[in-house]
Amino acid sequence: MAEKQSILGRIAQLTRANVNALIDQAEDPQKMLDQMVRDYTSNIAEAEGAIAQTIGNLRLAEADREDDVAAVKEWGTKAAAASAKADALRGEGRTAEADRFDELAKLALKRQIGFEQEVAAADPQIASQTEVVDRLKSGLTQMKEKLQELKTKRDQLVARAKAAQAQAQVQDTLGSINVLDPTSELSRFEERVRREEARVAGQAELQGDSLEAQFASLEDAGTDLDVEARLAALKSGS
Repeated sequence: MAEKQSILGRIAQLTRANVNALIDQAEDPQKMLDQMVRDYTSNIAEAEGAIAQTIGNLRLAEADREDDVAAVKEWGTKAAAASAKADALRGEGRTAEADRFDELAKLALKRQIGFEQEVAAADPQIASQTEVVDRLKSGLTQMKEKLQELKTKRDQLVARAKAAQAQAQVQDTLGSINVLDPTSELSRFEERVRREEARVAGQAELQGDSLEAQFASLEDAGTDLDVEARLAALKSGS
């Protein structure tokens, strides 16, 4: 009975475990869940062995009870047969032989009563063992459900960790892209082109100013020549 109580106690302790609270308290939840899965698997295997033994003992007790029930019926039949034989012999006046069969009937009845007592004693024990077995089976089922819950949470946690790691890698990659952003290089190159274009435009403007000055000087020279020609004409009187 102590072993059964121990099994029930461990089952109760394991099935009451708050997985979410344990995850929150763990420094490394994945390692903690892996260890819990191993512990649960080991405990389930151990519990299954103990429960199987308990069930085996119950089935033996049930078989013994069935044998006792059969023995009660058998010895009742023998007692009835011996009593009937005694009555028949006594009817024939064979009293001594009748008494002997009555004694046999009494012996059979005693055996019948003994087996009835064994059946009566076995009934509450079998009922108690049946209750324990039912509780153990229920607890084992809960342990297996808890194990599946652990495995599911572990798998979810691993998937989330992998997703977070992948996201971190993407962020790192994006960060490196920002540092070497090709658009920033294009912007700098565009700025250089704009400055070069402005310089060329400035030179063109300067050259334009120089040409206008040259043309203006040519116009002034033409005007001076015309003035000289006219002056020469005046002097010649023509």
